[in-house]
Amino acid sequence: MTGVRAPAVVATAVLGGLLFAPVLGLTALLGPVGATGLAVLVAASASARRPDWRPLLAAAAGVLAVVETVLWRTTVAGLPTAATLHGLTDGVTRSWGRTLESTWPVRPEPGLLIFVPLLVVVAAVAGLELSHRVRSPLPSLLPGLALLIFAQTHVPLAPWPAAGVAVVWAGLAGLLLTTAGRARSLPPIAAGAAGAVVLAALVVPAGPARFTFRADPPAPSVPAPLTSPLDELPGRLASPRTPVFRFRADAVPDRWPLVVLDQFDGVSWTPGDRLRRLGARLEPAISGPVRERSARIIGAPGPWLPSQTWPAAVEGAAPYVAPRHGTLLLAGPVDYTLRWWEPQIDGATLLRSGLDHDAAGGLDPVGSAPAGMAELAAQAAGGRPSFRTALRMEQWFRTRCRLAVGADRPAGHGWPQLTEFLRTRRGTSEQFAAAYVALARTIGIPARLAVGYRTPARPDADGAYTVRNGDVLAWPEVAVPGVGWVPLDPTGQASATGLGVSGPAAAAQQARSAPPGATVTAPPAPVAAPVRPSPAARRWPYWLLLAPAVLLVGPALVPLLWAIRAGRRRRRTGAPGVLAAAQEVRDRLRAYGVVVSPALTLRDLADVAPAPRAAGLRRLGAVVDRAVWSGETVRPGDVDEAWAAVRTVRRDLADQPVRDRLQAAVGPRSLTVLRHRYKHDP
Repeated sequence: MTGVRAPAVVATAVLGGLLFAPVLGLTALLGPVGATGLAVLVAASASARRPDWRPLLAAAAGVLAVVETVLWRTTVAGLPTAATLHGLTDGVTRSWGRTLESTWPVRPEPGLLIFVPLLVVVAAVAGLELSHRVRSPLPSLLPGLALLIFAQTHVPLAPWPAAGVAVVWAGLAGLLLTTAGRARSLPPIAAGAAGAVVLAALVVPAGPARFTFRADPPAPSVPAPLTSPLDELPGRLASPRTPVFRFRADAVPDRWPLVVLDQFDGVSWTPGDRLRRLGARLEPAISGPVRERSARIIGAPGPWLPSQTWPAAVEGAAPYVAPRHGTLLLAGPVDYTLRWWEPQIDGATLLRSGLDHDAAGGLDPVGSAPAGMAELAAQAAGGRPSFRTALRMEQWFRTRCRLAVGADRPAGHGWPQLTEFLRTRRGTSEQFAAAYVALARTIGIPARLAVGYRTPARPDADGAYTVRNGDVLAWPEVAVPGVGWVPLDPTGQASATGLGVSGPAAAAQQARSAPPGATVTAPPAPVAAPVRPSPAARRWPYWLLLAPAVLLVGPALVPLLWAIRAGRRRRRTGAPGVLAAAQEVRDRLRAYGVVVSPALTLRDLADVAPAPRAAGLRRLGAVVDRAVWSGETVRPGDVDEAWAAVRTVRRDLADQPVRDRLQAAVGPRSLTVLRHRYKHDP
């Protein structure tokens, strides 16, 4: 194997491994994948004279690189231990499955990302062996291509990055073909890469992948026995002074959701989102502008952790998450830092907004509603479904119903309890929220039920807020396009008096206080933190592929330019066609480092050229002399004979050392000056 083919084969495997970056993070993959590819390449090159041992030594070197870069914490003085072997076993049997259970990008933990460098070892070793054992160089690309396709089935690249990867891969294929003396195959490959660029940019639609391994991932095990916070609400109200958790925040939210319940069968409310392991970061799933907020949560008891609708990251804990709901689940007590996305909207925009009827779970069935509920809902809303009618229904609950206090508070949230609540107009936030959501859905308002805690009106002496059992609350949320779920307050007590809030809750308060038909004036936007566009304010840095793309695509384009220029010359007829053949030979000689002066004729070049090359040059020189000096009309056969002499010279040049052939194929030396005038030029 030549000195270029082995790196090119390994590079295809490394490229396939790096395409897992949207799943595992580019920073986490660069070291393990790069070190693994380098180790396999060095070991294979060092054992080139021991073909029987070469694959074993290369694979062992790759696995050792995985150990030293991913499992180094399990080693002792760099030597593997029993824990190292256990980690490798998990990497083969469980790592990929755990990745599917997590949100992406996953946390950069060894047990999650180890399967990628192990796949790089397999692809690199297999490609190198195919390159040694199969005459054609193309089969050696198949293992790396298979790994690339496997990565794309997880998270497909956007059109333009995908086109860039296609061009890089075509460049690697071009290097292999050039070193194998098959440069004639480069134009089809270059054309295929160009077709991939056009297809990715113009044809491939942006959107979710048509296939993904995550269509139905295995549900993770629940870390603790679960009781719905909605069922616990009456018990917490019975001991209101008991502390639950404390927090400090840069911007104090008015409430802390524990769980979102969007499925109702007429008896019980349950969440409709699947739990996953929370990865390194979640991007906002809404299209409007957002601002990142953060808070330090202290002593959260679990298993339901205080959260927000659109969490971004959790530091200090590794909980499960329901991505569509924002629910966090982990056995406590636990301290952690929560970062979340706060949609930025004002009351005027909110009033002009419609409702998002496609929001997941917003219009799910509500069981067998008793007679008269739809009529009651229409009366409470007073109009067609819109955010204004959602506010009217909220106001109807505020003015027609009252909160129950004392020891005889009602409990329950099924239709029997809701029917009794709507008859007596007395209940806790449990009945307020459940009745609101059930009635809203019957008239086409997408709504869901959330359970959590309100923020106390005043902080403690140290500036932190202590949330107690008495702050427990249930409330409805309605779906608004571009914003997501906007919390409402049918009890009128979700936001403590004097507590300055922002985001959708503040916008809802502005819209709520506006008279019917009035224009709401948006308050000046705070400047505490930058507003980020959504969705996905942070994307995978595809620009990091620019440097290798330039290094690989540049040389790959040179053979394409050779082919284009030669094709244009072949289309010439008569004397210009013969002279074009002569120019092609002179350019080929120049590419191989032969000094070709414009003053030298082809016969002069033949006199100083080695014997095999001289025959083709003399043959071409005779045709040129006849075409230029004989005065006869140049026949088509003369042009064909000239180009036949060109092919003879090219075959003779193919016997040069590999280094010279590679330099001639991909070096731009002969392309810097496309035409030289010499003695035979008219």
